[in-house]
Amino acid sequence: MSRAFLVVLDSVGIGGAPDADSFFNDGVPDTGANTLAHIAEACAAGKADIGRTGPLALPTLDGLGLGAALELASGARAPGLGAAPQGLWGAATEMSRGKDTPSGHWEIAGVPVPFDWTYFPVVEPAFPPDVTAALIDAGGAGGVLGNKHSSGTVILDELGAEHVATGKPIVYTSGDSVVQIAAHEQAFGLDRLYAMCEAVAPMLHAMRVGRVIARPFVGDPKTGFSRTTNRRDFSLEPPSPTLMDWAQAAGRPVHAVGKIDDIFAHRGMDSGIHGTDADLFEALVGWGERAEAGALVFANFVEFDSKYGHRRDVAGYARHLEWFDRELPRFFATLRAGDLALFTADHGNDPSWIGTDHTRERVPLIGWGAGARGVGQVGFADIGASVAAHLGLDARGTGTSFL
Repeated sequence: MSRAFLVVLDSVGIGGAPDADSFFNDGVPDTGANTLAHIAEACAAGKADIGRTGPLALPTLDGLGLGAALELASGARAPGLGAAPQGLWGAATEMSRGKDTPSGHWEIAGVPVPFDWTYFPVVEPAFPPDVTAALIDAGGAGGVLGNKHSSGTVILDELGAEHVATGKPIVYTSGDSVVQIAAHEQAFGLDRLYAMCEAVAPMLHAMRVGRVIARPFVGDPKTGFSRTTNRRDFSLEPPSPTLMDWAQAAGRPVHAVGKIDDIFAHRGMDSGIHGTDADLFEALVGWGERAEAGALVFANFVEFDSKYGHRRDVAGYARHLEWFDRELPRFFATLRAGDLALFTADHGNDPSWIGTDHTRERVPLIGWGAGARGVGQVGFADIGASVAAHLGLDARGTGTSFL
């Protein structure tokens, strides 16, 4: 039986979302945001020459059809991209009313979000009194710090020292439907942080808040603080069976790479692995070598988003794209006749844009193993339906296969 590899390059948007004018960063609509095009333009203009130089170089992804997908989605022709596609290529548009991780991933897996998420207002305090009281009670430190919208790295610089001194956990949110709780792995304790998140998650899920995220960090006031790879998401379960549930019900092995297991509340998966993107790429190569016949491997590479998009680091984002592109041939070398590998994204996060939140964009859809073909404009749910069709599953969700 053939295998399927579904790989999400977290936040690698390609512009063109038809409803971008109804999504905002710092009060400015996302109209015109284009993660990939703006990175490529900055590289060509010599504005992203930190740790790299010259035009954006993505020969492997572009050879599959990345540049063609970009032009299809937004009309943009990016410097350094535009090779004649040798793989499957198209652009995907999201219908769910969100530009966050669960919305994108759930819909890719066949389940558009059927309700409106709860978001917290950009005021201080950001959380209502009952949520704040629950956070204080679960933290066991007599109070919390933050209680506002913030970037995760900025708030560590601002409140990390006070957290270590007082023991009060740092709580904050963003443009996503999320409550994030940051605490020092040694001073506060990793297990204690997880327990705090687990304690407040049911209340927040009942409010239609998508995720409670544990954000552990290390360091000290003199040398600075940095987040670790021990992040854990406590997510609301999807409201109906997803691609992974369909596959598992059919007796197919399902393997998660990266935060996929957290996004889907650990449902429908036989194994999962977390780590840095470099670690996760080795895991992806490993599954290419040994995944069982008929298996589904679903991967997310988060550092495009977490390290470079939210931090508005254009050069860092470009470096990471080029690193991933250079490594891809190693993964392709492990694939077998009949395998399918699809690469897409869950939303945008234009590092040249105002603010620090995600940007509403279409996403690329490029593939290995389906021949050279354009599939045009598709929906996110069509991706899950197509993977299901490739695996010979009966369930297809709301999407239509483009294979």
